[in-house]
Amino acid sequence: MNKQTYVAIMAGGVGSRFWPGSREHRPKQFIDMLGVGKSLLRLTFERFLNICPASNIFIVTNAAYSGLVKEQLPELSDNQIIGEPSRNNTAPCIAYTALKLAGLDPDANMIVAPSDHIILQEQAFTENIMKALEFASNHDALVTLGIRPSRVDTGYGYIQFRNESAPGVFKVERFTEKPDRDTATRFVESGEYLWNAGIFIWSIRSILDAYQQLSPDIYTILNKGRDLYNSPDETDFIARHYPATPDISVDFAIMEKAHNVYTIPSSFGWSDLGTWASLHVECPKDERKNVLQGDCILVEDVENCLIRAPKKKLVVAKGLNDYIVVDEPDVLLIYPKSKEQEIKQVRAAVQDRFGETYI
Repeated sequence: MNKQTYVAIMAGGVGSRFWPGSREHRPKQFIDMLGVGKSLLRLTFERFLNICPASNIFIVTNAAYSGLVKEQLPELSDNQIIGEPSRNNTAPCIAYTALKLAGLDPDANMIVAPSDHIILQEQAFTENIMKALEFASNHDALVTLGIRPSRVDTGYGYIQFRNESAPGVFKVERFTEKPDRDTATRFVESGEYLWNAGIFIWSIRSILDAYQQLSPDIYTILNKGRDLYNSPDETDFIARHYPATPDISVDFAIMEKAHNVYTIPSSFGWSDLGTWASLHVECPKDERKNVLQGDCILVEDVENCLIRAPKKKLVVAKGLNDYIVVDEPDVLLIYPKSKEQEIKQVRAAVQDRFGETYI
């Protein structure tokens, strides 16, 4: 495979289910969520250095976070930080990035990946990416890495796959977005379904052809500036035209409509780090299944909890079971872990009551 590879890391989300740790001014991808001394964005960036040089890694984020990206990834040039002027979901920003990369090398391959996932087995991850790049280089194909389900989970989208088109590469039959528990159980038991990790691999030509055919409204708006990308005039064009693109995910705009979608069933210690409970699952625990993130946390009769506190802040807890405790300088959250899906609504209620102060 002689084609050049570019990586687009998606880092524009707010992470509202991680409130109050994740805030508008500093979302979860810019935070050391795992307590390892590096943000999720930094960990993702370093993972892709096994695939291509730093000069080929682009960060797609909200324009308000460009400074945070530069602070955490000083290796990048300004042209490698793609700032969206509005949050229009993943379909417009992927199209924008593909057009920008086409101006650098129209024959290249492109990887799209979230900035906030955990991958424990990096060698296995790299091997699957390389297999996908090889297939995408030789076929008009949109490839996604599918995760072999380890349990029934209604929080993920599912990919049905069947016919093997190349060793380890299968044709996608359909996508199903977050099914109910009975449907998810049936999917997992069938062995024909994978979790949708949102990691995509394709040639730049294939994805732009897909946009032109399946989402011509997005393509038409953004293609008008094709000659301006990677030039001083790019920012002004995007500021004026990007907000007019539809607010839609790449799954709905492209992947669910395309007939050339393939998947590689994968296992590499993947987790979509979307909630406090998922962080609890992934982090080291004490003998009573507690995750304690802080310098001075003293617990007694506490079990199956996540307690997160600032450095040098003393936290004393007793008699808690299955709770999330997140102590921020201006917000203290104490919430049952079993009801963590409500936190997004709690954040909205706080915004309605107190405005933007705590958001």
